[in-house]
Amino acid sequence: MYVIFRTLMTLLRARRRSPLTPWETSTITLRALPTDVDIAMHVNNGQYLSLFDLGRFDLMARAGIWKQMRGRGWSPVVQSEQITFRRSVTFMTRFEIHTRILGLDEKSIYFEQRAVVDGEIYVRAQIATRLVSAQGPVSNEQILEMIRELGHEVPEDLSVDEELRCWRESAALPSSRKPAPNVW
Repeated sequence: MYVIFRTLMTLLRARRRSPLTPWETSTITLRALPTDVDIAMHVNNGQYLSLFDLGRFDLMARAGIWKQMRGRGWSPVVQSEQITFRRSVTFMTRFEIHTRILGLDEKSIYFEQRAVVDGEIYVRAQIATRLVSAQGPVSNEQILEMIRELGHEVPEDLSVDEELRCWRESAALPSSRKPAPNVW
């Protein structure tokens, strides 16, 4: 993982930053380092997804969720991602990653994340995630209960729009308990 040291730094810095609720937007500032860029000297398209992990970690840590979920043996996993590129973040450019939760459905927690330079969106991604334990997926009811235990209010309506749900469903692969033969 290219961003392991940045991940550790993000989690450490989150302890000193102001707390957030899970429903607020997290913003972290980064610089496009040599390990982020490709031969064209801009952040590699795949690297954005690794850098966006940092934004989700910051939000979870600052909301108190990271410590609670790790204490319960829960781990975050990405189910599906879609990303759109508008402009390139170039070598050594300072940029921000903005992260917010869009909502939930019966299987996923949806995030929107953006790479922003000087107030302009350069890259945007929607990410469907979930938490898993040794026993399998953690239900959204358990997650919301944990959030309430942390003292955060939970909005009445956490549903996501139909377009986002359709995207995740149409992009999904079969369950890991079902065959998924490699046939073109």
